[in-house]
Amino acid sequence: MISKKSLFVSFILLLMLALAACSGSSSSSSDSGKNSESASKGSSGDVKEVPIGYSGPLSGAAAYYGENTVNGLKMAAEEINEAGGFEVDGQKYKLKLVTLDDKYLPNETASNAKRLIQENDAKVIFNPHSGGIKAMQVFNEQEEFLIAAYTSEPDIIEQGNELTWRIPPGYDTYIEPFSDYEMERFGKKIAFLPTASQYGKDWAENLKPVWEKKGGEVVFEADIDFSKDTDFYTVVTNALKEKPDVLFIGGPSEPTALVAKQARDLGFEGGFLIMDQAKMDEMAAVMDGKMELLEGSVGVLPLVNTDYPGTAAFVEKYREAHKKDPGSEAGLNYIALYALVEAMKVAGTVDDAAAIRKALDEGVKNIPEDKQVYQISGVTEKGANELPLRMGVVEDGEVKQVDPEKK
Repeated sequence: MISKKSLFVSFILLLMLALAACSGSSSSSSDSGKNSESASKGSSGDVKEVPIGYSGPLSGAAAYYGENTVNGLKMAAEEINEAGGFEVDGQKYKLKLVTLDDKYLPNETASNAKRLIQENDAKVIFNPHSGGIKAMQVFNEQEEFLIAAYTSEPDIIEQGNELTWRIPPGYDTYIEPFSDYEMERFGKKIAFLPTASQYGKDWAENLKPVWEKKGGEVVFEADIDFSKDTDFYTVVTNALKEKPDVLFIGGPSEPTALVAKQARDLGFEGGFLIMDQAKMDEMAAVMDGKMELLEGSVGVLPLVNTDYPGTAAFVEKYREAHKKDPGSEAGLNYIALYALVEAMKVAGTVDDAAAIRKALDEGVKNIPEDKQVYQISGVTEKGANELPLRMGVVEDGEVKQVDPEKK
């Protein structure tokens, strides 16, 4: 028989368990609310979070490229948050950067974008490769999110997609001056060895008619799948058998550097026309800092060789944090996040992608001078940042700036 005392003790224990359960449920609900709350909800006194999505290569052959992109975004987000965030229409916000690895695969980019929308309510997603950007362009207008596109692919802004913003200059501005430099210095025979990505194929397709129109000859054509190939001896040997004066190479900096080194090891003494994804300073770092191995190269001017108002401070801070020089991936995505915040202020919203896109032209003009790692004069109606063309060449073992208009 159960005594009254036992019943009383049991009752007290049950009451304590019930109270504990209620307390735990309330805490979990509160934490969950903070994590999932969209930027447009909550009381006016709260500092709210704006989710910023990123899908890009964080593993595989292009991981170095993807990490540099993320480094720039993270640095900007941390600075903005540490300064107290920013205010839009009387509400204070901070940024929450959510990064996902797409392994440089367009189908993974599309999957990641849907996940960022569904799980994080992201209204802006950064991506650093044309294949992934095109995969998102299939549905981003329907899902109402802005693509912050880090690619120089000209076709990206020719699709009529009103929610795409291209961050770097189009590579079509590089083709003529790059070709002129290599032809004048080395000759008119070129071998093509770019990355096998869609971006590399598009670059080659645009370069070939320009080179031939200038009287040049393409003596060898192949591409390299950096996600699978690590030894380039055979393809480089076959290219050099055709005795080219110039090699067209490019893709992520690290494997592109290995292609250039392989060519030098095999006795190639000509020039390198480097597509803009690869950066000469990053390539030299892979080759033990030997810039002389890239003698005669033409490509985009490395960030560390530029002199914009915010460049020196950015380079110093980046070096301190990452123990290496920043490239344009870091610098342009850093300034892009500042531009995005300024556009949100102008638009008066953090979650209306169309309004933010329309405000970007004014937003880039409002970037604080000390954050101007590059100088963006505006955003075109089609959604492209307007930046001056800066071209770099390697002469006497050093990177030198060349003004293509004065050349």
